[in-house]
Amino acid sequence: MIKESVAMTAPKSVDHAVFLREQLDSASPDLLRQMVKTFADALMSAEADAVCGAPYGARSDERTNSRNGYRPREWDTRAGTVELAIPKLRQGSYFPDWLLQHRRRAEQALVSVVATSYLLGVSTRRVEKLVEQLGVAQLSKSQVSEMATHLDAQVEAFRNRPLDAGPYTFVWMDALTIKVREGGRTVNVHALVAVGVNGDGQREVLGLDVASTEDGAGWLAFLRSLTARGLSGVRLVVSDAHRGLVDAIGATLPGASWQRCRTHYLRNLLTKVPKSAQPWVATMVRTIFDQPDATAVGEQFGRVVEAIEARFPSAATHLDDARDDLLAFAAFPHEVWRQIWSNNPQERLNKEIRRRTDVVGIFPNRAAIIRLVGAVLAEQTDEWTEQRRYMGLEILTKARLTLVANDADETTPTTPADTAAIAA
Repeated sequence: MIKESVAMTAPKSVDHAVFLREQLDSASPDLLRQMVKTFADALMSAEADAVCGAPYGARSDERTNSRNGYRPREWDTRAGTVELAIPKLRQGSYFPDWLLQHRRRAEQALVSVVATSYLLGVSTRRVEKLVEQLGVAQLSKSQVSEMATHLDAQVEAFRNRPLDAGPYTFVWMDALTIKVREGGRTVNVHALVAVGVNGDGQREVLGLDVASTEDGAGWLAFLRSLTARGLSGVRLVVSDAHRGLVDAIGATLPGASWQRCRTHYLRNLLTKVPKSAQPWVATMVRTIFDQPDATAVGEQFGRVVEAIEARFPSAATHLDDARDDLLAFAAFPHEVWRQIWSNNPQERLNKEIRRRTDVVGIFPNRAAIIRLVGAVLAEQTDEWTEQRRYMGLEILTKARLTLVANDADETTPTTPADTAAIAA
């Protein structure tokens, strides 16, 4: 009786939650792999029991199948390669579907591209270490080929899908330089990427292509492929000042205004001033885009040019020459400016692409670029679809109506929503 009373009143000597947290914090990779293996084996055993209709080794009238040993299978995880024992059945077969697609598309593409480089003999010691960090003990040529075929089909479907969610009122375009091996040497190619805001106000990656040079021919072919897939209703294109791109926009997207990307322009402008003055000049230029209306934008632009001219005349001339290119946005409502300048989808997307491509360094071929960048873009589009609208429908309608009112050649609205807005 006394022993029972003491046991009931005595405090626990070990806090299980604290103990488990300490073990995880100090856990070695071997311990993590063992924990993953234990959990996966338990999960497969439970799934196999469900298929058989009864627990392993138990007698039951409800049993419809029984176990017949195991077959080994290596599973590449973030904790490393885990040796799994997959249950075999006497009738039929069992294989966990989660074991087939254990990585996200972009991660599968990254593994495939790195492994392809390794198998083609163009890898370095750095690439070999990257493969190990990705948790891959070894990849055969057949595994890489199977993974690449699966990914290529997904990326190709994404790149060629119809653009039927328009009108795409706002579009961003940019090119990223990527190194690739061709003809026994390393060359630079350009990944052409386009992002737009569709009729529902959601961001959407419109297309991807790889061109040898960022010239007018490459951009023209890219834009023509987008219009052939259904790109329409574009009223503003934001990009850098590449002459070939600007000419291609004018040739393929009639009626669309062109806005010079302020991020790209600032990089060019800041090369005209000393490094110590660059923060001041950048802050001054940004105030142009923070004004409430078109009149205030023009007035602030003049004041900024005067302020910079007092210290850096060449930079002021550079800025004044770019006036028309930088102020195209002033034709749109203030709500549009605020959204575009505060959350530029193209710049953030470029950072995400760079984060993956920098891991590879030099791609083995152009197909590998399409595979990896295409998987990243498809994944990003899926995430944008699940998020809230990038731009409200009222703002989009207001932007279209503003341009229709300012365009003497257009007497009818572009969508049924615009018709209803005008009638109201």
